[in-house]
Amino acid sequence: MNEFFYEEKELCAENVPVKTLAERYGTPLYVYSKKHLTTQYQNLYSAMKDVSPLICYSAKANSNGSILNTFIKQGSGLDVVSGGELFRALRAGADPSKIVFAGVGKTIEEIGYALEQNILFFTVESEQEVERISECAVKKGSVARIAFRITPGVDPKTHKYITTGKKENKFGLDIDRTEAAYEMASDLPGIEISGIHMHIGSQILSIQPFVDAMEKVKDLCQQLKSRYKTFRYIDIGGGIGIKYRPEEEPLTPAKFADKIVPILKTIGLQVVMEPGRYLVGNSGILVCTVQYIKNNPLKTFVVVDVGMNDFIRPCLYDGYHEVVAVKKTDAAMHVDVVG
Repeated sequence: MNEFFYEEKELCAENVPVKTLAERYGTPLYVYSKKHLTTQYQNLYSAMKDVSPLICYSAKANSNGSILNTFIKQGSGLDVVSGGELFRALRAGADPSKIVFAGVGKTIEEIGYALEQNILFFTVESEQEVERISECAVKKGSVARIAFRITPGVDPKTHKYITTGKKENKFGLDIDRTEAAYEMASDLPGIEISGIHMHIGSQILSIQPFVDAMEKVKDLCQQLKSRYKTFRYIDIGGGIGIKYRPEEEPLTPAKFADKIVPILKTIGLQVVMEPGRYLVGNSGILVCTVQYIKNNPLKTFVVVDVGMNDFIRPCLYDGYHEVVAVKKTDAAMHVDVVG
């Protein structure tokens, strides 16, 4: 869906002219479509409804309080990766029992804060981390629910900076050492073995990497479920790709669910999902104003009032973003847009 469109050559956001918003609020200006956010969420839940997923929006994708609250009101949980994100989640009205805490470098203070809030579970990245969580839980007199993150060794065929499920990545445990890690964790005080987690990457446009990853963990899930009576969650992460370029074909929730839901049904665990980009990636625009047209012998520069601090993704790893005019025109020029 697209809630940003031209109406009589005026770019609109949900039927509101972007020019009107810019005049009222000034630029740079972020504009988001609430309708897009809620529709994306509902489409995903509807496609996956046969396994009744707990959708935990990945707050790192956009931690704006209004956006968090929009998803919370839809029934969403949240995936956080820091104490700050957890604070924002709670301030936005999140139910702690629908919050999962991921990230490779959780501090003692962050773990303690999450335990005090009684979150759903921690995604655990290493044996060292589960030992730290155990120590914190004992000091707090509480029980920490944990799910080890595993790397299934699947290449998602996406940008190298957003690939997370290969053996060389920093995240999680190699699948071959997972059983030993669970056995070690089960002997630690203050630890409850609650589930398993995986996330193979972001902006994945093909269903096959997801299928390959699920097939790799299917038998492991059955073994762990039979061994630990509290083992009840499978967190399949996020990664569903969206459309950036006109020629790209997005991975729709229907296509995703068609292949993944049957596998999840055979596994028989409660499903948790952590979509981020899929929910918010095309929900907003950044509006800027041209300040100058600057020429040099080699290039023409369009200088705008937006900088890398406002819009880092293209500079960070050559991410593609469409640039359009607020007033539609057939005129064209080859330029670098800079700020």
